[in-house]
Amino acid sequence: MSNIRVCALFRPLNSKEICDHGDNVSISAVDSDSFLFKDEKEEEIEFHFDRVFYQGSEQANIYEFLALPIVTGAVNGVNGAIVTYGQTGAGKTYSMEGPSIMDCDENKKGLLPRVVDGLFSAIRLSGEMTKYTINLSMVEIYMERVRDLFDLSKDNLLIKESRAQGIFVCGATNICISDSAEALRSLSIGIANRAVGETQMNMASSRSHCVYIFTIQQELKKEKRSGKVILVDLAGSEKVEKTGAEGRVLEEAKTINKSLSALGNVINALTGSPQGRANHIPYRDSKLTRILQDAFGGNSQTALLCCCSPSSSNASESLSTLRFGARAKHIKALAHVSLTEDEDTKSPGALPMIKDESCERILEKLRQKMKAEDVELLEQLFVLEGIFFDPNSVEEVEAAYEDATSRTILSLQRRVEELIATVEELKEENKALKSWIRS
Repeated sequence: MSNIRVCALFRPLNSKEICDHGDNVSISAVDSDSFLFKDEKEEEIEFHFDRVFYQGSEQANIYEFLALPIVTGAVNGVNGAIVTYGQTGAGKTYSMEGPSIMDCDENKKGLLPRVVDGLFSAIRLSGEMTKYTINLSMVEIYMERVRDLFDLSKDNLLIKESRAQGIFVCGATNICISDSAEALRSLSIGIANRAVGETQMNMASSRSHCVYIFTIQQELKKEKRSGKVILVDLAGSEKVEKTGAEGRVLEEAKTINKSLSALGNVINALTGSPQGRANHIPYRDSKLTRILQDAFGGNSQTALLCCCSPSSSNASESLSTLRFGARAKHIKALAHVSLTEDEDTKSPGALPMIKDESCERILEKLRQKMKAEDVELLEQLFVLEGIFFDPNSVEEVEAAYEDATSRTILSLQRRVEELIATVEELKEENKALKSWIRS
């Protein structure tokens, strides 16, 4: 078990910052993994990360340190996630895509095209004995709705969980890609469909969280493996007085900030509980935290790139980003190789996971008779234990409902019996105590 990898990136000063505030910066380098940050009160705070990329850092260096280990792991069946975080205009999308996803300048290519090249390069080096298939899907979380960027008619997709797949977006379009060129063409189509808007801090500000999902299926002689690489370009946190947002853009900003706040709460919950004590992690508070559940608390190698402006005019926002990264650095990663079972290798007693449509029918039946929070807990339990099956008839749905209800009632009955026994013991103790007092 190891900590997630966290890096800080400081982009160059932009023309507006230089024009309004000169070349004053809030950071001074110490070495390759630490620096001093000067806050609004001119007080210096020292930060330490796995690596710090200062102004003028090469995109290739960021990829090699941050993303390459994750790409290598995914090709071998280990899930990975790369997340860019920071205020609006801090360089997140540039770090992810570069000037353009189709830009041919090797020096300026962002993480996304380099990950594409890295995946196919790793596959070529693996030899001909292993068969690989790569699928690509691309969604955005806009105004708390998950939209398919390859099929805009799918504008409210569900986020689900299974023991085999972990967290996944149900119904998202999957495109099988055979080479880097095909992948980049598909990505450019999806990026063109992404929600963007203009603010005073960014001419093309992302108005959604964008999620790129690469699924790599690996067929070996005796087993199948499946690895995922998820890249997440988060929309930036915004201060209305700086962005000048109003109308629809203001509503978007409120939703963005709310989801980022939910992400902060998840990080705090993951790192704030006393050692050895369980803590409730509020993954379901937003679509963003739900889709990132595996990245921060499940089976994944995760890397976080905290993007910051070096300008002293943005010291408050940059400090918030750096503190988020410093907290996230304490999260432990739980990555392991994901094996895919097929019909020939499943154990005889194993029950197949329920189909999504059938699952929903059962859950809807439960919702009619039980509280919503109880149904949600049952759903999580059923998925984790793998006890969902594929009911092909209404009678089987009813049976599933009755079975779940019976288990719940039995559990409650046992608890009631325990409480009754406890009450009887207390009565006897009370009776004995009264006798002792009278004597």
